[in-house]
Amino acid sequence: MALRQHGFNLIEVMVALTVLAVLISLGAPGFSEWLQSQRIRASAEAIVNGMQVARGEAIRRNLSVVLGLQPPTPGWTVCEATVTPCDSTTPPTTATVPGVIQSKSGQEGSGGTNADTTPSGAQIVTTPAGATLVTFTSLGAVPKTNTDGSAPLTQVDVFYNDPTRCSAAGGTLRCLRVVVTGGGSIRMCDPTPTVVAPDPRAC
Repeated sequence: MALRQHGFNLIEVMVALTVLAVLISLGAPGFSEWLQSQRIRASAEAIVNGMQVARGEAIRRNLSVVLGLQPPTPGWTVCEATVTPCDSTTPPTTATVPGVIQSKSGQEGSGGTNADTTPSGAQIVTTPAGATLVTFTSLGAVPKTNTDGSAPLTQVDVFYNDPTRCSAAGGTLRCLRVVVTGGGSIRMCDPTPTVVAPDPRAC
């Protein structure tokens, strides 16, 4: 007696593919926001790491060290205070520019940027408005003015494409903030109004 072969017929395959397509379409918006949130976090953590590198190098070298940002991208460069300008356009090698310590491209982990048109992916806004530099002294503190006379940045808000999508602005996407104090303390926090002290995530 021959064994009957079992398998899927065309109708079963089409039904399975239709169900799969519906499930993917339902999950896509949530996955997209999760991915954008991960890119926001990666960019905020990279800025925190850059500031920690700058502060650590200032103490280790016993001289002032600057971290320079170039908004709206989250890229940064850490330089000795004698390097002008020190921002994410500065070549990241000491062979090219002596005094450059470390650099991170704004495209790394941010979801990409299009340098020729409108930036996309993770972006930043600094406070005070237009501030791009923060200087750390040999004691690890932040002076009242940078070496070029500008006001040091005190916070960096990281968002994805559109700041109105942040939950802090009534949107649905969780954005982050990096805060640096005059004493040189650096922390990442959540600017959402519903996240308040004593929650350690609160700004």
